Amino acid sequence: MRTSASPIAMELKINVVMKSKTRRSARISRSKATQPGDGGHYDLRLYVAGQSPKSLAAFANLKELCETHLTGKYRIEVIDLVKKPQKARDDQIIAIPTLVRRLPQPIRKIIGDLCDRRQTLIGLELSEKVES
Repeated sequence: MRTSASPIAMELKINVVMKSKTRRSARISRSKATQPGDGGHYDLRLYVAGQSPKSLAAFANLKELCETHLTGKYRIEVIDLVKKPQKARDDQIIAIPTLVRRLPQPIRKIIGDLCDRRQTLIGLELSEKVES
């Protein structure tokens, strides 16, 4: 006999609550959260697979980028999916290495070893988007 809601039902309930926010208020809160230079804190998660070369490169590239552009305004959490594979479900990780920017909102994901500094800056919204 089940006494609590299933995870899927809980997720649907959360999505419904989040969608009840008006478009205008969502747009306002999103624009406030992502304005450059606002002194906001960056919460970053890097999903890796053990000590693989790409995982090590991704961490080194991320650390360098953060020290250069976010000095004192970031937190990096490295999650090793070899040790904790269930954690991949939290941020719906389908490839590794993957960087997830949880704060400021909206959540952003970048897949790869982050060696393309320009694209990584754009992905983290730390640089103006490149014109085509």
